[in-house]
Amino acid sequence: MDVSVVIVLILVRWTCSISEVEMVKAESDVSDRLTLESVRDSLIRQEDSIVFSLIERARFPLNAPTYDPSYFSMPGSYGSLVELVVKQTEAVQAKAGRYENPEEHPFFPDDLPPSQVPPHKYPRVLNPAAVFVNVNKKIWDVYFNKLLPLFVAPGDDGNYASTAARDLECLQVLSRRIHYGKLVAEVKFRDEWKHYEPAIRARVLSFHSYYATNDAYMKSVDKKTLMDLLTAPAVEKAVKKRVAKKARIFGQEVKVGDDSDKNKGKYKVDPAVVSRFYGDWVIPLTKDVEVQYLLHRLD
Repeated sequence: MDVSVVIVLILVRWTCSISEVEMVKAESDVSDRLTLESVRDSLIRQEDSIVFSLIERARFPLNAPTYDPSYFSMPGSYGSLVELVVKQTEAVQAKAGRYENPEEHPFFPDDLPPSQVPPHKYPRVLNPAAVFVNVNKKIWDVYFNKLLPLFVAPGDDGNYASTAARDLECLQVLSRRIHYGKLVAEVKFRDEWKHYEPAIRARVLSFHSYYATNDAYMKSVDKKTLMDLLTAPAVEKAVKKRVAKKARIFGQEVKVGDDSDKNKGKYKVDPAVVSRFYGDWVIPLTKDVEVQYLLHRLD
């Protein structure tokens, strides 16, 4: 082989080795910067997106035909109009690489097309088993069957496509926020591994990792120790107060030159509903994600 070719190959391999070292170092730097404070800052910013998405959805009444499979007729098995919008949007976003990001979770993961954009090297922060933790089915059920009737007005204005689009926005920001529990669990585990590791080993050391995601097994597991470690009542109370305040501020009617109190107390979304939603569903579902992740953490 020509000496010049050998030199080129050596240089290429050397360059690749340096790049690999730099990527590992970059991942390590990102991992080192992962703190409970940084994660909480992100969760606080995500509250803004959630409140604004609820406000946008509240512009439309319930529009029940959006969720009625018998209303929508189209070749193929799509179910309701909202299911069509979610599935088709997720398919397009999958091609654009959205679900390559470990922070994003599709509601209909089966048969999603592969990404068609160059892959991005996301830092490896979570245990690889994190990919199997997905509670979007629960989020879907809670959003449509429990939350929606609480904050949208009854009625039908015919804007079904726009209604479905706003629902999708709500679902995606809620999914991102709730699955952020994996990062919360990871940083808590790193900070207090001496407390978490014995609790995890006591539950899953002798079991195959499959059982940690099996619903029947999860129900049979005593999760009290992990839940106690993860629960911070003062923080949860502060979160509920903060999202209620944001709903009041973001959702108030603002009219220039009108200093009267006639609109005082009128909001686009009831702050009490937002606070209740966090307390009854968002926080518990987040802790469910945290527990599922921790049960995998030592795999």
